[in-house]
Amino acid sequence: MSDIEPPELPRGIALAWGVAANPQRGPKREMSVEKIVEAAVELADADGIGAVSMAAVAARLGFTPMSLYRYVSAKDDLLLLMQEEATGLPPEEHRQEEGWRAKLRALFDAQTRLYLAHPWLLSIPITGSPITPNSSAWLDAALTSLEATPLDATDRVAVALAVTGSARWYGIVIAGYAEQARSTGMSPDQITVHEAELFDRVITAEEFPALRGAIEAGVFLSDDDPFHFGIERVFDGVEAYIATIDRGEPKPEADSWLVSEPAEVAEDKKVREARKAVRVAEKALRDARKLERQAVRDARERAARRQ
Repeated sequence: MSDIEPPELPRGIALAWGVAANPQRGPKREMSVEKIVEAAVELADADGIGAVSMAAVAARLGFTPMSLYRYVSAKDDLLLLMQEEATGLPPEEHRQEEGWRAKLRALFDAQTRLYLAHPWLLSIPITGSPITPNSSAWLDAALTSLEATPLDATDRVAVALAVTGSARWYGIVIAGYAEQARSTGMSPDQITVHEAELFDRVITAEEFPALRGAIEAGVFLSDDDPFHFGIERVFDGVEAYIATIDRGEPKPEADSWLVSEPAEVAEDKKVREARKAVRVAEKALRDARKLERQAVRDARERAARRQ
């Protein structure tokens, strides 16, 4: 056995797992971690994550901010516990689906609906792997869905992350549209039509030929869901990969993680100046192309009038 002591759990994680020490003094039955988190989630659901502060939560519960710190000692811990509470456990219904693909699709849909119910979850940054009970349960559900496949543990985690990432991106988009509908009073259909009209005004075939073609095809007024299309194509890729395993083909070499540019490079004065010059040149090029397109249109109109 190793003599190395395991790292101590940060208090927020310890609270999530129910292994943190209870406060030794302060309000007794009137206050609890659960009540604090519940009040904070209610604030976030009503007014967004920006409305959540220790003072606001304390006021909602009728206590002083200092009394909260005896239970939750930091704002970051509160956000972690809020995320855990709002995330909840994955729905049991996905287990009833036939096959890994249907199970993962059910988890994808459930996670997306979670973001619709609690859009503020998307404002909490991802700072590491899931290490709280409910977040771990979602990952475990995805991995369990893949147990009958020949994928190894690394592949299963990669597929689970692809599903989670797709659901998060889908959630960002639909939560954004929902917020726009609330703030403007427009219906989702009205927002779609309004955006299509804006696209139609500024996107030209000369500057953005492929995008203009999509507009002309009515893509941005379509009822088809591109995100469900996308996740199904991800599943197609996984199925194709599983087929290569079944055929005994060698596993492709794994890619390395992308890493940030070293600070000594990104912060170098000459590098910053050069990149600024590139941005200036790109803007000048865009402006020049705009002038060129206008000149071509004007020339065509003059030629047409002379005919």
